[in-house]
Amino acid sequence: MAELMNRDEFRKALEEAIKGKSANKAPFSVAWASGKLSRAHLARWAENHYHYVGPFADYLGYLYARTPDHMTEAKDFLLANMYEEEIGGDRHTDLLIRFAEACGTTRERVIDPDNMSPTTRGLQAWCYSVAMREDPVVAVAALVVGLESQVPSIYRKQTPTLREKYKFTDEEVEFFDLHIVSDEIHGERGYQIVLENATTPDLQQRCLKICEIGAQMRLLYTTALYYDYVEKEIPLPELGLAA
Repeated sequence: MAELMNRDEFRKALEEAIKGKSANKAPFSVAWASGKLSRAHLARWAENHYHYVGPFADYLGYLYARTPDHMTEAKDFLLANMYEEEIGGDRHTDLLIRFAEACGTTRERVIDPDNMSPTTRGLQAWCYSVAMREDPVVAVAALVVGLESQVPSIYRKQTPTLREKYKFTDEEVEFFDLHIVSDEIHGERGYQIVLENATTPDLQQRCLKICEIGAQMRLLYTTALYYDYVEKEIPLPELGLAA
């Protein structure tokens, strides 16, 4: 039976649960960071990404409603995160749509759920399921640590290419700049909530497992984008990856 880990041990174990499963390893991400994608490929990404991150405030809302009152800091964080997504400054989804339009697609195509892949539907459904059903501490581990905390490392590799290779303007890539900063803060807050509230060996193990699953889900989603939209034009060997 697993023993209760101290905070340092548990933090390291959470990081290890995600390590090696980063979406940076997906062929779509490799092609993006190396500047091999077309604007049409990036448009397909935006059309899918909208349906994963667009409901993020909804996921957090379901989770907020089930979080017990004694987890005051967690509730405050979830509420602030929802505010940032939907009200504080520009809505994050509007920034994503601005980027999508710069790639050549339209707002109508982006918001149409028929334009997302089956794998994207699976990721969205998993996020809703976690938010509605898992212990609140476990759900924070999944959505914030397993998913959201990855974002800065992913976008730091992709955003320079958007400016240097594709010549997008600062306004057009504001979605990425914003999330490099905000999701680093959110990810760390998520870690602290999990470290503070996973107070039994069982809860710690459940958090570790769902962090691993969350990282796998994002990696699967990003990998599917390559096979759905890019593979026929850019084979794996052209990316330096094994077929």
